[in-house]
Amino acid sequence: MSRIIDAHSHYMPQAIASKTTFFRSSWSDLDWQLATMKQFGIEKAVLLYPTSDAHLNMGGWKNVCEIYNEEISKVVRKYSRRLIGAGILPLDSPEDIMKELSRFKSLKLSMISLPSSFEGKYLDDDMFTPVFEYAQKNRMPIHVHPQIINPIGEDRVKDPLLTPVLEYVFDVSMSIGKLMMNEKLLAFPDVKLIFAHYGGVLPFVKERFDNTYLMLRKRGFVKDLFKLPSEYFKNLYFDIAGSKSPSAFFCALEVTDASHILFGSDFPANQDILGTLNMINRSPLSTNFKDAIFFKNAKALLDI
Repeated sequence: MSRIIDAHSHYMPQAIASKTTFFRSSWSDLDWQLATMKQFGIEKAVLLYPTSDAHLNMGGWKNVCEIYNEEISKVVRKYSRRLIGAGILPLDSPEDIMKELSRFKSLKLSMISLPSSFEGKYLDDDMFTPVFEYAQKNRMPIHVHPQIINPIGEDRVKDPLLTPVLEYVFDVSMSIGKLMMNEKLLAFPDVKLIFAHYGGVLPFVKERFDNTYLMLRKRGFVKDLFKLPSEYFKNLYFDIAGSKSPSAFFCALEVTDASHILFGSDFPANQDILGTLNMINRSPLSTNFKDAIFFKNAKALLDI
């Protein structure tokens, strides 16, 4: 059995969870999380912010960040052999972003957790440039999680099932597309970007990206990206986020190779961890590739 690092799990400190609409129950049960990790042989788990409405009830992101990052810091210090912390940033006060980033090392936070968009702005917006500069200089990975507050399309369709199933993952894919089109991927080639849920619908439209780009370039309808879209995508990282579908998994492997895929449970949103483990274990991939997805890729990214 491979060693396992879970690159996509969630823990919401009670002080934050109690101020949300959705995350009030079960998302603050650290004992359950640690017991589940032990049950399935998960050595370490990255704790990510799932994005929430807490900032709407706590006077803004700055207040959420201060409490959340401090609480996650306490948890990862106490369970340093089991848990890895990803910090969040005060996106509604860009002037405070670098101040908060400067605390990450002292708080023992190993990753930056960003939403795929914020109030209609995607990660290509200039407000995120200092974050990319910091990540590149300090070799700190950035994990991109779906935005659940007003994701793309919610202005036209707001539905309790359609929004989380479709609009959340579309927002992740659009975030990738915007980073490519506005040359942020070109400007920051050394930033390790991890996108949740296989990058949304990216595996299903990768071929369309290349074909459409080539067609539009011939007619002068799109600017020169200097290389095919797929050349950018293959250098990104993607987590499995609880997927149990062999077809989706292998579709993602058409976007990039096994060295850029990370095991992620999406716990506690997804509790069928065994299903995800079995999907990978029963695949025809070599043992080396399975070890990379389960453990080695995350180990290298996080310099463990």
